[in-house]
Formats: sequence, C-alpha cells, structure tokens
Amino acid sequence: MLKTYVQPRYDYVRSPDQSAAAPAHHPVVIIGAGPVGLSAAIDFATRGVATVLLDEDDTVSVGSRAVCYAKRALEILDRLGCGDPVVERGISWNVGKVYFRDRLVYTFNLLPEPGHHRPAFVNLQQYHFEEMLLARLRALGRTDLRWMNKVVGVDARGDLVRLEVETPDGRYALTCDWLVVADGARSPVRHLMGLESKGQVFRDRFLIADVVMKAEFPTERWFWFDPPFHRNQSALLHRQADDVWRIDFQLGWDADPEEEKKPERVIPRIKAMLGDDREFELEWVSVYTFQCRRMERFRHGRVIFAGDAAHQVSPFGARGANSGIQDTDNLVWKLALVMAGKAPERLLDTYDEERVYAADENILNSTRSTDFITPKSGVSRVFRDAVLELAESYPFARRIVNSGRLSVPAVLHGSSLNTPDAPGDGFAGAMVPGTPAADAPVGREGKTGWFLASLGRGFDLVLFASQAPLTAAQADAIAALGRDPIPVATRIVVPQGGGLASAPPGCEVLEDVEGWLAKRYDARPGTCYLFRPDQHVAARWRALDAAKVRSAVARATCNDQAAPARAGRAPAHA
Repeated sequence: MLKTYVQPRYDYVRSPDQSAAAPAHHPVVIIGAGPVGLSAAIDFATRGVATVLLDEDDTVSVGSRAVCYAKRALEILDRLGCGDPVVERGISWNVGKVYFRDRLVYTFNLLPEPGHHRPAFVNLQQYHFEEMLLARLRALGRTDLRWMNKVVGVDARGDLVRLEVETPDGRYALTCDWLVVADGARSPVRHLMGLESKGQVFRDRFLIADVVMKAEFPTERWFWFDPPFHRNQSALLHRQADDVWRIDFQLGWDADPEEEKKPERVIPRIKAMLGDDREFELEWVSVYTFQCRRMERFRHGRVIFAGDAAHQVSPFGARGANSGIQDTDNLVWKLALVMAGKAPERLLDTYDEERVYAADENILNSTRSTDFITPKSGVSRVFRDAVLELAESYPFARRIVNSGRLSVPAVLHGSSLNTPDAPGDGFAGAMVPGTPAADAPVGREGKTGWFLASLGRGFDLVLFASQAPLTAAQADAIAALGRDPIPVATRIVVPQGGGLASAPPGCEVLEDVEGWLAKRYDARPGTCYLFRPDQHVAARWRALDAAKVRSAVARATCNDQAAPARAGRAPAHA
C-alpha cells in the first residue's frame, strides 16, 4: 500500500470472442499494457489501425519502477498526443551533480542550449505514466483493451498467429495477422515460444527506497561515489511527483535482500544520508539485481518483440522504458505501411536491424556505467577513484566519469533505409541521415510553436527557402509529391520576418523565428530534409529534386528492390 497513490482496478469484461464458435481474427494483437504496449496501441490508433491489447493483470504497475523519461521519449509522446500531461504532472530537470566522498566533483547540464520544447528528462512514477497513456488510449477509441487476459499458448506458424488466452471465465482462442509482444523482462510469450535472451548478470545488489518528504533540494540528479554516509559504495537521489524521492543504495553482492528491505535496516541508511532531523516516510522498498541482455532477433515471422521483452539494461541511465517507447516508434509506422500494402514485408526486417543496433548501444553504455560504478578489481577501483579526483579540476576526466550515461536516442548511421549525402553537398553538424529530428521554435499561422509538432505521421519534406517566392517548377514538384502513393507532405521554412508570396495548396509555411532551425540543420536557401514517419532523417539535399525525394522514400520503405536489410551491427564507438 502506497501512501501517495491508490492503485486503480479495472474491470474484467467478457469479450464476444469468448463465445464465438471459431477463433475470432484480428489484424494486430498486442500483449502487455505497460508503457511499451500502451504506446504501441496509441500509435496504431492514431494511424486508424484497430488493435486488441491483452494484459494478465487488472491494474497499472505496482511499486517503484521506471522513473525518468528522456527528451526523445517526450517528443514521441507529443506525437502520440499525451506529452503535455506527462510533463505537467512530472518533475522536469536538466542538471546533474556528481560527488566523490564528501565533495562536489562537477555539475553537468544535459540541455545547455536554448530553443527546445522539452527538458532533458521528466521524472514521473510509472503508475502515473501508465494512467495517462490509458486515458489517451480510451479517448482514441480504437483499442479493445482486455484486462485479466493471460496468454498461455502461442502458435506462430504460417500467415497467422494463434493465441490461447486464460481468463476468469476460462480459456478461449483468437488469431491475428501480427503479434506485438511487450510483456516485460520475464516475457511469458518469449518462454512459450522457446526463445532466449542472452547477456550478462551483474553480481551486485541495489536498494531502492522511495520516501515521502518535504525538501527544498534543487530539482537535480545527485550521484555519490563512496560518500561518508555509505562508505565504499554508491548512492543516488532524485525527485519524483507527489514529494516522493527516489534513493538508490549500492549494497554489494553479499547483501541479504530480505534483511536489507526491513525498515530497521533502511531507515538508518536514509538518516545517514539526509540527517536525523529530516522527516520522511517510507513509500516503497525493494532490493534488485540487474542484467544486460537481449534476444538475438526481435522479429520472429509475424511475432515481434519490443521493450524489456526484447532487451534489458541496468536502471542506471534510464534506458529501459525510453528505449521501449523508441522501439514502438520505429515499428508501428512500418507495420502500418505493410498492412496497407504500401511496403513489402521485408520492411519489418529493418525494425530488427535498427532496434538491435540501438539495444546493443544501450547495453554497451549500461555495462560501462555498471563497471565504473561497481569496479570489479582493486586496479579498477584505483583507476576509477583517480578519474574522480581529476574530474574536479580537469574537464577531460569528466568525460570518463560514468554515473550512468543517461538515455539518448540511437543515431542509425548504418541503416539500410538511409539515403547517403550526395558528394559535394558539404553538410556540417549532427543531423546526418538516421538521426532523430532536432526541435526548434517556429512561427505557425501567426503563433510561435515547435518544429516537431509541425511534422505529420507520414513522410515530410522540409524545404528551407529565402523570402522570394518558389519557382513554378518547385511548386509543381511539391504538389506532385503530395499525390504519390506514399504521399510526402512539404513544409517550407523561411527566415525570421520572412514570408512567401504563395505556397502550393496544403503546404505549410514555418518561420524560423530564432534561427535555431537553420543552425541545427546547417540549412541555406534550397536545402531539403526528408523525414520518416518516426521523425528520423531519411535524406537531405542542397536543392529540391522530386526524383531524388521519390527514390529516398522508396529506399526508406524497401520499395526500391535494394538488397535485404543488413543485420544490426555493433555501435561505431564500441
């Protein structure tokens, strides 16, 4: 029982499928109503695709789970229509501090540059987060959410997937064209299919203590190495909603989990950190170990795994839920195109290609964080402590300090869906093909808004123009692209104070009100960017050429008869 939250209970409702003479059929079934499954269902619903969502429980998550939602996940939530409530309810932060023993080593800002809509992170308890996603899902009205429906059998042969589902009224069967599995780290479906997730188990234990307290501490992430109140170990403190504060204590592998969870063990640790005079109440206590592992492949025919069901990382760096939401962001638009007959099925192999690469990057960073936080030898400990000593005075050492490399989106440099830059175009900056779009303030219809909000759910072409009108050829090309089988919507960006005498019908004009857009995209008049439906850069050019745009769309949807997608490769910096 939590002191600040009352767990909702959702009614089990008997489905007509349970009385059908033969198994009912649905295009898409999703298993797991956590953050990943709910995000997938919402994304499908915004694209007009009805789904069935099965969950074996009758409530949202219990206890203290995911806390930190990164900027990229928030931008995806904006596209799904539920970013605002998450940011308004949660605790926004950009700044972190690293301590070594009794002193501050350095401070870092994860979003030092202005001109961004969302903060680096928002802290919000997972149960609040899930309730907000559920509210959005209900409002869209295209999802049949079935509580207390536990999948106990999966037969994924041929062109259909058959499921056996256990309910309070007994078992029933249903079939689907596509099954999205988001049933968590233990993934019953993965086990039912005889599939494995391989990786490393870390021999250490950590105590989570969520406490309720009034404190005027800054809204920052504080991490300690070898602090006086918890010698030879590490500790972490950051704030959540409802005056709940998350505290993590490293315990060591030999700690007894059951003993360490007892209040008489937990309370003295917290008082040593906060001081005897600080009043607090225990909200939630648990002891955990963690693993960094993944499935070899995330797609198995018509069964596709996402989130913790596909890959796991340590909690340091907030890479779990954030990467799972990015999984669905990558998957849903591809599956929607395949289902509509606008892309071949092999487009789904690029979900495997791109998200296995992202998972490997997360696992690499998570493993490095864990190795720095918990040195495995005396030599490693001496090296770590020397780095921390140097970091107080020398910026180069701060790049080595690793208190949990915090979640950033994968840049899909090697994706087979990218169209490489043309020789001689000479782009500078970070927005290479495969990069998630960068946001910036823009003027829209006389009001200041945000660039990412102007992008749609399909392919978008952004043309940077001068104040002069478009040529007739440009206008004709833009109009024709909008009529293609996979249409391309165009946005025209003009400088601050600029405008166009005319624009093609349906073509939105954006004003680069502070100049950040041109700066972040290294744009000059004539520069074009093509964005995928998940807002990753697919291609860029210094001049508009409709034939090149069509070729890039074909490549990004596997309609170009190119070679099969490459398998996920190790991150370039591994």
